[in-house]
Amino acid sequence: MTALFAASTVETSHKSIVLGIFAITYLGIALGRIPGLMLNRPGIALLGAIAMMIFGGISTANAVSYVNWPTISLLFGFFVISAQLRLSGFYDKVAAGIAGQLNHPAQFLLILMLTSGGLSAFLNHDIVVFVFAPIVGVALLRKQINPIPFLIALTIASNIGAAATLIGNPQNMMISQVAHLGFGSYLAWSIVPVIFAMGAAYGIIWTMSKKNLQAVPAAADSLLQQSYPFNKIHTIKGILILAAAIGLFFTSLPKEVIALAAAGIHLASTKFKTDDLLGLVDWSILVLFIGLFIVAGAFQSTGYGDQTVQWLSQSGFNLNSPVNLVLTTAGLSNLIGNSAAVMLLVKIVNLVQPAPYALALANSFGGSLLIIGSVSNIIVVQQAREMGIKISFWNFARLGIPVTLVILGGLLGWIALVH
Repeated sequence: MTALFAASTVETSHKSIVLGIFAITYLGIALGRIPGLMLNRPGIALLGAIAMMIFGGISTANAVSYVNWPTISLLFGFFVISAQLRLSGFYDKVAAGIAGQLNHPAQFLLILMLTSGGLSAFLNHDIVVFVFAPIVGVALLRKQINPIPFLIALTIASNIGAAATLIGNPQNMMISQVAHLGFGSYLAWSIVPVIFAMGAAYGIIWTMSKKNLQAVPAAADSLLQQSYPFNKIHTIKGILILAAAIGLFFTSLPKEVIALAAAGIHLASTKFKTDDLLGLVDWSILVLFIGLFIVAGAFQSTGYGDQTVQWLSQSGFNLNSPVNLVLTTAGLSNLIGNSAAVMLLVKIVNLVQPAPYALALANSFGGSLLIIGSVSNIIVVQQAREMGIKISFWNFARLGIPVTLVILGGLLGWIALVH
C-alpha cells in the first residue's frame, strides 16, 4: 500500500503548507466549488495538485510518482471501449428496448435496474446513466408516468452494479491496482452482496413508489441528447473485444495493458474517427484522479495520515475494522464524493482482507445515499432537469437513504459471515 506513495517525505518546513492545501482541496471537493471561482471538482483537484508543486515543495518527479499510472491507463482504456459502443448505437438500442416495456411499470423497473446494473459492472457506469436517463425519462413522460422514482432507480442500480467487478467504476480500478486484487476472486466475493443489494433496492423502490405513479405533463422530444444510429457489425465488434478483455482479466496479464490493447484496436477503426472516440473519453475524471493522486500522495508523505489513524485507534475507533471502514467510506462518499473518499482511504487504511473488498463495495453502495454521493447521481439529476423533471434533494434521499442503509447492512452481514 505504501509503495505507491513512497517517493519521499515532505520537508518539515513544508508540512503545514501541504496540510493546508490538502484541507482546502478536499473542502472544495466537498462543496463542489470554490466561492468566486467557476471551478468544478476536477478543476479543484488539478488546482490543488498545482499548488502542491508550487507552494508545497513537491518536485515534478515526486508528483509524477504519486500518480498510479496503471489505474489511469485502465480508466482510459475502458473509456475508449465505452466510447466505441456508444458510437455504434449499442447504448441507445438497449435503452430504447427497455423503454418498450412501459405498459408494465413493475416489470419495466426491474428490467431497467438489471440492465443498468449489468452494464455498469463492465462499462463506464457514468456513460450508462448519461445515455439511459433522457431516453427513459422522455418515454415515461410520453406515457404520463412519474419518471422520478425510475430515474433514481436507474442511478442506484448503476451504483450497485458497478460494485460487482473491479472495472465497474474508477474507484474499484484504483483499489484493484493498489491492493493487487484478482478479478475472479473479487467477483466471487462481491456477487452475493450485489445480488442482495439489487433485490433489496428493487423491493424498496417499488414498494415506496408504486402509489406515486400519477400522470405528469409530457416533455418535448427535442430535449433528447444526441443519439447514434445502431451499427450491428461494430456493436458485435465492441462486445467481442469487451468480452475478450474481461476474459483476459482472469489471467495474470496486467489489467491496464489488456484495456489499452482493446482501446488500441478500437482506435485503429475503419468506421469511427479518432477524434470522435477521444471526444467521448471522460477526460475530467482522468484529471480528477491525477490531481487527487498528487494531493493525497503529498498529504500521505507528511505522515499526518498515519498519525490520524493511530489517534483514532487510541480513541477507540479502529479504522481498519471492517464495520468502521464500511461506515466511514459511505459517510465520506456523501461528504466529498466516492472518488475522493477512496483516494484518501487507500493511503491510510491497511489493505488486507477483507478491507479492500469492503472499501470497493462500500463506496459504490454508499454512493446511493444522497445526490452528491456519486457522479452518476448528479448526471441523472442534471439530465432530468433538462427535461423539466425536478429531482429534489428530498426526492432522492427518500429512496436513497432506506436503500443504502439496507444494502450496507447486507454488506456488513456478508463480511461477518465470510470473515
